[in-house]
Amino acid sequence: MPVSVSKRRSRTSKKTETEKPEASLKDHRIGCNSICSVFFSSLLYRVPLTILFLFFIYLWSTSTTVISGNVVHICISSRKLNDLYCLTAGTQPGSHVPVSNFTNPVSENVIKSEEEKSVVVLGEDGDKSFTMNQTDTEERDYSANFTIGASPNVISNETSTGLDQDSKLINEKNLDSFLVDWDSETGEERYRYINSKDEDEETALKAVDKYLKIQRSWLSTGNNRNKQGSCQGQGIYVYDLPSKFNKDLLGECSDMVPWANFCSYFKNDALGESIESLGKGWFRTHQYSLEPIFHSRVLKHPCRVYDENLAKLFYVPFYGGIDVLRWHFKNVSEDVKDVLAIEVVKWLGSKQSWRKNSGKDHVFVLGKISWDFRRNNKFAWGSSLLEMQEMKNPTKLLIERNPWEVNDVAIPHPTFFHPKTDDDISTWQNKIIMKHRRSLISFAGGARPGNPDSIRSTLIDQCRSSPDQCRFLNCTSGGCDKPETVIELFQDSEFCLQPPGDSPTRKSVFDSLVAGCIPVIFDPYTAYYQYTWHLPEDHRTYSVYINKEELKEKKVNVIKELMSMSQREREDMRSYIVHELLPGLVYGDPNGKFERFRDAFDITIDSLLHMISKKL
Repeated sequence: MPVSVSKRRSRTSKKTETEKPEASLKDHRIGCNSICSVFFSSLLYRVPLTILFLFFIYLWSTSTTVISGNVVHICISSRKLNDLYCLTAGTQPGSHVPVSNFTNPVSENVIKSEEEKSVVVLGEDGDKSFTMNQTDTEERDYSANFTIGASPNVISNETSTGLDQDSKLINEKNLDSFLVDWDSETGEERYRYINSKDEDEETALKAVDKYLKIQRSWLSTGNNRNKQGSCQGQGIYVYDLPSKFNKDLLGECSDMVPWANFCSYFKNDALGESIESLGKGWFRTHQYSLEPIFHSRVLKHPCRVYDENLAKLFYVPFYGGIDVLRWHFKNVSEDVKDVLAIEVVKWLGSKQSWRKNSGKDHVFVLGKISWDFRRNNKFAWGSSLLEMQEMKNPTKLLIERNPWEVNDVAIPHPTFFHPKTDDDISTWQNKIIMKHRRSLISFAGGARPGNPDSIRSTLIDQCRSSPDQCRFLNCTSGGCDKPETVIELFQDSEFCLQPPGDSPTRKSVFDSLVAGCIPVIFDPYTAYYQYTWHLPEDHRTYSVYINKEELKEKKVNVIKELMSMSQREREDMRSYIVHELLPGLVYGDPNGKFERFRDAFDITIDSLLHMISKKL
């Protein structure tokens, strides 16, 4: 329309000038109107073309053409998208296509574009921390509805800050030391923290990835507790075991370990004595108190049933970790160490409810690391409970899992915080999100001079060399005996260093997260290969990863690395930790009630029930 109008007016104007030149000169307003009309008509004609041309330039500059087989994919990048938006691969960000075809020419030391940063190796990786367990486990494909590249919000609550996939922090420096590549079968993004040195190690790492994927498919993100009939078909049966398997073990608290009296830790349903100075919900909880804490919560679960025929999930309240702990530092035979383990398996074998599904719908909560229950001919430490054939099918909830056992599920270590109400959680969230943090970095721990593989001495040296940036709390000399000291240090710090200790996992990781301190992880087995139900797959949303092998080889200075992160990056990460993760990392008071939050116990029970539905 603007073009036709422009031409008609132009011809009429010329005709008027030829036939009536004098009239044209007398009425200069008519000439002005004609000229203006031509000018603006031409402008209207060109502006849409100019805008369209600029749009195509922008589209071309932010797009990538990927050839996958016989299909050409046009992918658009954006600062707000963590993944390429491929028009032919799907209609949402996160719809991936295999990109191995165009990553090969890219140098490992030169990053040419934002897209390439997600597929290029930036640094070297180290060894895995364990030897592969050769025991085969039940293999079934649970991956139909699960996306490896996703970072699901594992907490469903009403106080979310609105941090969605588009706005979560992806720190480019945090890409160092690990590989983001693509699954050749699914075309989905995955993280590789370890470069395998041989075929056996590669097989072991593939098994780790496989079992993590299966466990994430069991995660339940819904919350139906307040819905009418939510327990229908979701019954939880608690075995009434003889007291020698649980309560009687707590009665040995005064003689459990040579240098400490554990009795105070088992007060208040094993939460321990309260810590008034930290506020409501804080207790002196021992790191090995998970079994009685979990037991107390299950007994009060609204879906508990007393008829085995109505049960979907069977909970076995055997305090296997407490049983192991009492023999750790005593010179007793292996037969003595295994007495209760053998008896509880025999007791269950007499039950029809156990035999019905060969224990697949049963769960044990064991408050120590998996390796404490896997004594064999090579190691004399611990019991052989999890090496028994009868224990292959049940689900084992542990504070540290065996990455090569799919039925080993890691759940958070108990922290010192056990809120009773939603307000307890909200009050603590508001406090630590507003807390002024005077230290950039802190490390609470001790050196391991007798362990040549330990990086702790290196971290301590780097920390002490920068006293203005890093504070060191020496746990070897008793500096960490009081929970208040540790929590106050973490509240005052931006980053908390979390190197492996006697085993890869650390209770301190969860203490730091609850205090709003960003954990710095040096070994993927510390968290990334562990807590599939309580921590998101994308570690960059809540932690910083620095490869321990690079630290050993003096290739990285942790202090300088963390100083390079901006204040905005730290604040965004902390906001995600405090508002999205924190409620799901703590075990609430057994006498408490939550309406808006799911705590670590709720997430675990919901996921167990979801898992049973998929298994049976």
